[in-house]
Amino acid sequence: MGMSSSPMMKEKKEKIKQQDQAWPGLLTPATISMATKEMEAQATLPNEKASVHHDPELTKPTVQYLQEIDDPDTGLSEEEKANLDRRLLRRLDLRLIPWLSLLYLASFLDRTNIGNAKLDGLQQALNMSNAQYNASLTVFFVSYSVFEPLTNVLLKRTRPSLFIPTIIVLWGICMTTMGLVHNYGGLITARWFLGLAEAGLFPGISYYLSCWYRRAEFGIRMAIFFSAAALAGSFGGLLAAAIAKMDGVGGKQGWAWIFILEGLATVVIGVLSYWLVYDFPDKAAFLSEAERKRVLRRLAADHQGSGVREHHFKSAYMWASLRDSKTWLGCVIYMGADGALYAFSLFVPTIINGLGYSSTRAQLLSVPPYACAAILTVSIGYLADRTRQRGLCNISVSLIGIVGFCMLLGSKSAGVQYAGVFFGAMGIYPCIANTISWVSNNVEGEYPPPKKYSFL
Repeated sequence: MGMSSSPMMKEKKEKIKQQDQAWPGLLTPATISMATKEMEAQATLPNEKASVHHDPELTKPTVQYLQEIDDPDTGLSEEEKANLDRRLLRRLDLRLIPWLSLLYLASFLDRTNIGNAKLDGLQQALNMSNAQYNASLTVFFVSYSVFEPLTNVLLKRTRPSLFIPTIIVLWGICMTTMGLVHNYGGLITARWFLGLAEAGLFPGISYYLSCWYRRAEFGIRMAIFFSAAALAGSFGGLLAAAIAKMDGVGGKQGWAWIFILEGLATVVIGVLSYWLVYDFPDKAAFLSEAERKRVLRRLAADHQGSGVREHHFKSAYMWASLRDSKTWLGCVIYMGADGALYAFSLFVPTIINGLGYSSTRAQLLSVPPYACAAILTVSIGYLADRTRQRGLCNISVSLIGIVGFCMLLGSKSAGVQYAGVFFGAMGIYPCIANTISWVSNNVEGEYPPPKKYSFL
């Protein structure tokens, strides 16, 4: 659109006419024409005030945008800047990673502890058939997948320090009510709302972390964050074995106490998160003004828009993501890893129990495979960041998982099958975190990552 038709030009021309009326004869058609041409020429120059509010969601941030952020380290030597950068990175790691990892540990524990409850008599107590039990597992993923994109819109419309703690409290309540149900209908309803409440956490925090770290730093942090899922398997087995001994307390069976106590713990974590989850870098209260500028500058220098964009939802971004082939390719890769993940994590206690061990011993034997998976997840995240060969890392660990599942399917030996559980866990968990980092690295600066994470 030409400048002559813009509101700004019309306003300026109106002022010229007003001046002509106030001082008749001073502004001739020639002088008005000259003034108009001058304004049109100025309109072609960069407008500094407008550029501050430009929207980098659909365009890769440039060096020009980097220059728009004041440099708080002007005049410092390169060594001093490097020291400040390392200190800032350590500060971010200590403030963000431990608590966010705990949140995902609670999330994964609450969605998969139904497998531990099954070993302690859940299915028999509620008189469920195998088909009904499987339906109660599946309904979680129906609401989870349907509402994931919508919950990420809420994250954009609100702020992390409000949205994330609220959904944690809500799913903690859903988790607690699972221990109070008396039939299949109650359980499947509670599981449906649990999926709805948990839908926003993983894609939301995946995007949230990408707003703080450069691409070469993101993979290892994402791996540490997702290793909490593997630790949830280990911790869940230990916790379930202990809680199951409360069988009969308060007239509740052991499986009910697993849901109640873990749900109440989640509610407490959610309440604490109102103070321990921070907003995006440009508004983070735990950073000084200079530190906020350093975070934004290092992201802009890495050609990322996450930390510097306005955090508002626009439907154009969603349609742009849908038209991008990388979205669908990432979905296929992630689906392959995620399907195996939940088939594995929900049934590992049952698989080990089927090898001839008691329910308590099966809960405890599920701990070591998850611990190995957590270690390998972090190791692959570190290796992928250093080599930037995320695809090859995915292929390598997937081969380990294939070997593990072949051992589970093809052998009748309890020892071989238990070893297959180790290989299966080690082949699944690293792929999830690595795929999320892979997608984030490939789309940063093009479209808003939360849409990608939602579709994944």
